[in-house]
Amino acid sequence: MSEQRPPRAADPAVTSAVGFIGLGSMGSVLARNLVEAGHVVVCHDLAGADRAPAGASFAASVGAVAAASATVVLSLPDGLASAQVVGEIVGTVARTALTVVETSTIGVVHARNNAALLETAGMSLVDAPVSGGVAGARARTLTVMYSGDEASCARAVPVLAGLSDRRIQVGDRPGLAQAMKLANNYLSATALAATSEAIAFGTAAGLSMTTMLDVLNTSSGQNSATSDKFPNHVLTGRYAAGFANSLMAKDVGLYLDEVAAAGGPDEVGRPVAALWRRFADQRPGADFTAIYPFVAPEDAASD
Repeated sequence: MSEQRPPRAADPAVTSAVGFIGLGSMGSVLARNLVEAGHVVVCHDLAGADRAPAGASFAASVGAVAAASATVVLSLPDGLASAQVVGEIVGTVARTALTVVETSTIGVVHARNNAALLETAGMSLVDAPVSGGVAGARARTLTVMYSGDEASCARAVPVLAGLSDRRIQVGDRPGLAQAMKLANNYLSATALAATSEAIAFGTAAGLSMTTMLDVLNTSSGQNSATSDKFPNHVLTGRYAAGFANSLMAKDVGLYLDEVAAAGGPDEVGRPVAALWRRFADQRPGADFTAIYPFVAPEDAASD
């Protein structure tokens, strides 16, 4: 059962309903955060009303959300899903929404295309992917990296503040926050894969995983995998960070697509992407921290 916390006091800047579309593992927590921040939240998910957080109302369609809110937040699995929803919002005759806040990781091209489509309807996009996982969303320590024109970002600030206590504006147009998120997730994926191989090597040589983590976390090899993923999910055998391997494989693939389009270097990126795709294909739906037993299947998860 999730922790029950008292509602936050309503922010004076909260003046109209916030729409929320996509109530998966991350979206449901973000929508709850908005409710607790004092927002009136109208949400929708294809899976139905059971995913709606307490205190939010459920709308039967994307169009109904767009007609009932000034800002619509999206938390969707990929760029195709986001493009479809944005198209439905634009096509809603009775819409009142002016701003779409995109928290999904959809890539630079999709973000720019969505922004252009919204602009034809007199709307704007604030590109705002998030990093920190479901646990970070619950603790409000999630990093919201956002980009967009100044007027749109200013309108979205009360909503962004409702999502998390950590927010960084990274640019003045949609797409830049996506680029930042893809770079972040590529580094996260690389660190977790490389740490898995290094730990497998050390334990095969006779070291304990606990000892290795103690040393790595006070040495130059320290990274997000040694400080968080391994202590909390691999060493414990939980493998429950709340992010699927298929999503990580998708994000690293998007990163490589953007690198190729920019003519950037990818000598490290290509084998990292291949490993994550193989992991997702062979163990679909596994938590991304379970890449360790995938890389080292004969190794114990704990000492």
